[in-house]
Amino acid sequence: MLFTSYEFLGFTAALFLAYYCVPKKCQWPLLLAASYIFYFIAGPDYLIYILATTATTYGAARLIEQNADRQSAYLKEYKAELTKEEKKDYKEGQKRIRLRWLVVCLLLNTGILAVVKYTNFMIANINDVLAAFGGNRQLSFVTLALPLGISFYTFQAMGYLIDVYRGTIRAEKQFFRFALFVSFFPQLIQGPISRFGDLSESLFERHAFNGKTVCYGLQRMLWGYFKKMVIADRILAAVTTIIGDTGTYHGAYILVGMLFYTLELYADFTGGIDITIGIAEVMGIRIQENFNRPYFSKSLKEYWRRWHISMCAWFRDYVFYPVSSSGPMQKFTKFTRKRFKGALVRHLPVHLSSFVVWLATGVWHGASWNFIVWGLLNWAVLVVSEELEPLYARFHKRFLVGKSRSYRIFQMGRTFLLVCVLNLFDCYHALSDTFGMLASLFTSGNWQVLWDGSLMNLGLSGLDYGILAVGTLMLLLVSLSQRSGSVRDKIAAKPYAVRFCVWYGLFLIVLLMGAYGIGYDASQFIYNQF
Repeated sequence: MLFTSYEFLGFTAALFLAYYCVPKKCQWPLLLAASYIFYFIAGPDYLIYILATTATTYGAARLIEQNADRQSAYLKEYKAELTKEEKKDYKEGQKRIRLRWLVVCLLLNTGILAVVKYTNFMIANINDVLAAFGGNRQLSFVTLALPLGISFYTFQAMGYLIDVYRGTIRAEKQFFRFALFVSFFPQLIQGPISRFGDLSESLFERHAFNGKTVCYGLQRMLWGYFKKMVIADRILAAVTTIIGDTGTYHGAYILVGMLFYTLELYADFTGGIDITIGIAEVMGIRIQENFNRPYFSKSLKEYWRRWHISMCAWFRDYVFYPVSSSGPMQKFTKFTRKRFKGALVRHLPVHLSSFVVWLATGVWHGASWNFIVWGLLNWAVLVVSEELEPLYARFHKRFLVGKSRSYRIFQMGRTFLLVCVLNLFDCYHALSDTFGMLASLFTSGNWQVLWDGSLMNLGLSGLDYGILAVGTLMLLLVSLSQRSGSVRDKIAAKPYAVRFCVWYGLFLIVLLMGAYGIGYDASQFIYNQF
C-alpha cells in the first residue's frame, strides 16, 4: 500500500479508530498486528525476511546480555578471590564470546541484505570483466524479490544489537515488543532509522486520546501529502522527461533537470517523513525528526548534518567510530604520525575512516556504480573542504566578509548547487550518461531553451508551473518560519477562523491540485528503492 493510496488512507483511519477504542494494554499488540498486515499486503513472501531478522537479532541480543550479566555476577561473587590478571583474562574471554554472537548476527543479516540487493549487480560486473577478457560465457541473472524497507529495518535492528553489545541499552525481553520495534509500519517505507532507546519510550506506552496530539499528527500528515502530491508528483513528469531522452534533453535542460530533481527529492522524502511522523503522532508515538532545513546549509558538511539525520547518525556511530578507533587504524595513526609530518598526513586516518563510511553510504543507497561514485564524490568534497579550512580562515581574517548576509547567501547557493550536481548521479543509470550530461552543460550551448518556450514541452502546463512556483514559495516560507519555532504552534495560537482557513485551505489544495486521478499515477516514494 502506498502512502498516497486510498487503501492506505482507509487502513490508517481504521487503525486510528481501533487504537483508541481497544483497551490501552492492547494498543501495542494492535500496532504489531497492523504492521504485519501492512507487510503481508506488500508481499507475503517478504515476511520470511523480516521475521528472520527479528528472530536472529532478538536471540543474539538476549545471548549477549545474558553473557554480560553472568560476567558481572561472577566477578561480583569472586571479587576477593580473583587476581587482577585473572579478572582481565576472564573479561576478555567473555567479551570474545559476545563479539562472536554480534559478528555472526551482523554477517547473517547484512548478508541477507547483500544477497537480495546486490547479487545481480555483482553478476553484471563479473560479466563485464569476462567480456573484457574475451570470454564468451556470461552468468545468468537471478530473480530475487527486494523486500519492502529491508535496508531500513536491517539497519535499525543492527543498531539495536550493537547498542546491546556496547551496554548502552538493555535487550528487550518480550519478543513481540521487539518485533513491533523492527516492523513498525510507518517507518518501513523510508525511515527514519530509529534507535530502540528513543522509540521504545513511547511505542509501548499506553496512550489516552489527546485532541491536540491527534490534530497535530493529522496536520503533519496533511503537510506531507501537500509536499508529495502537489509538488513532488507534479514535477516528476518533467524530471522523467529530461532523464528519459538524453539525445534530446542535454545542456541547459540538465540544469533544469538538476534543479527540478532536487526539489522533487526534497518534497518527496521530507513529505514521506512528515506522513510517517504524523501517523505516529496521532497515536502518541514520538519519532525523531529526519531533516533540519538542509537547503539552508552553508557547506556540504553542514548539509549532511541536516539531511537524512538518522542515516548519517547511524553511519557515524556504527561505522565511522568503530573503524576510526579499531586496532589496525590506531596502529596506522601511530605509524603515520611517527614517520610523516603535515596536516594531511595527520588527518589521513580520519579521512580513511570517512572513506569507508561514504563508500558504504553509496552502496547502501543502491546497487549501482552511480551511487558508489556519488558517495565517493561526497567524501572527496568533504576531505578537500576540511584540508582547506586553514586557507579559509586566513581569507576571512583578512577580508572580513564571513559574517555578512550576502556571503551567507552565497554559501547557501554554492552548497545548494553542489548538492544539485551530486544528485544527478541519482538520476541516470549509467556513469557514462551522468558524466556526459554534466559535460553537455558546457558544450551544448542551447541556453535559449530556458526562455523560448521549450520548457513547456516537458509534460508540464503553465498551470503546473504556477502551482509549483506557489508550492515552492510555501516550502520556503515555512522553512524560514521554523527558525523561530514550530509553525503548528504558531498557527494554533491564532483565532479559530484563521486556523480553519489555513488547514482547510491546505486540505483543498491537496484535494484539488494533487497529481492524482485520471491520467495520473501516484508515484512510489523515491527512497522506497533504497
